[in-house]
Order: sequence, then structure tokens, then C-alpha cells
Amino acid sequence: MTTDLRYLVLTAMLTAALWIPYIVCQVRTNGPLEPKNYADPTLPRPVPAWGQRANRAYLNAIEVFAPFAALVIVAQLAGKANATTALCAASFFYLRLAHAVVYLAGIPYVRTILFTLAFVVEVVIFWEVTR
Repeated sequence: MTTDLRYLVLTAMLTAALWIPYIVCQVRTNGPLEPKNYADPTLPRPVPAWGQRANRAYLNAIEVFAPFAALVIVAQLAGKANATTALCAASFFYLRLAHAVVYLAGIPYVRTILFTLAFVVEVVIFWEVTR
């Protein structure tokens, strides 16, 4: 497996696991779901701010995963994967991991910087694929 694909897999697993802190917060705050919650999922189950941040970190990870995955896969299929795309794929994973931690912790400004750097990394992969 190439470095690019390894970090794509790691990013997929990170994204897939980011629901866990939100659910832990839900259960700790509101207890387990009851039959009425399944019948009407719009019933309010408020959570503290860290739980809301956990949910947003998860949703944000889902939103940015598809473009990253597409770029890495196209780089592989087009034979454009190289040391630069490998470094970018690794950077994306670690930036997104840091983003999730910072988002959960509620640290202002750093989250935006990490998000922007991860986008820049995607642009570099795009550049490598299209040149």
C-alpha cells in the first residue's frame, strides 16, 4: 500500500470514529436512548458545549473527507502519486487529527488555522494531479 493510500485509510478511520465523543456526551448527559427517542428523533436531548463541539467536529470531518479521498484516489489511478502527494496525505491526516482535538477542546483560532492548512494540502494534491 502506498503512503497516500495508508493515510487515506487512517483519515477514513478517524472520520468514522469521531461520532464517539458526541455519543459519550449524550449518554453521560441524558442517559441512554429510550423508545420515544427512536419514535421521534427530534425530541430535544441537550448537551453541554463540549458535546456540541464534538458533534460539529464530526460533521466537519465528514464534509472535508470526500474531496480529500477523491484527490488521493485520482492521484493513484492517474499515476500522479509521488513524494509530494504522500507528504500531503500524511499532513492532511495529522492536521485533521489536531483539528478534531482542538475543536473538542474549544481552543479558538487554532482550529481555523488547522482547517485552512488542511485545505492548502488538498490544493497541493490537486496541483500535482492536474499538472
